[in-house]
Amino acid sequence: MAYDEELAHRMRVAMPSGPAITEKRMMGGVCFFLDGNMVGGADRSKSGERRLMFRVGKGNELAAGLPGGLPMFLGERPMPGFYFVDAEQCDDALLGQWLTVALDHAASLPPK
Repeated sequence: MAYDEELAHRMRVAMPSGPAITEKRMMGGVCFFLDGNMVGGADRSKSGERRLMFRVGKGNELAAGLPGGLPMFLGERPMPGFYFVDAEQCDDALLGQWLTVALDHAASLPPK
């Protein structure tokens, strides 16, 4: 993942504020956390595609019904519970929907 400041700012603005929310540069992009549990991130792929990433949990039916999500792969290996959403196709309303599902999942996990 390559860092994309504009997308990182977009995620930062959409995230709730407070001490439980943190961010960290990872894999060349930026990821956001709730109580130490990953919510999602923003990056630019090697091919230049700008995308948002959300961790929604394995088998999350709400995420499966949201538009624009593509299951995430690490090389050839699928990453269950993680989705990429093309940033150019993700308006603020859709970003809010994906973020709500990801935040709900992170909140269901014990703090780290």
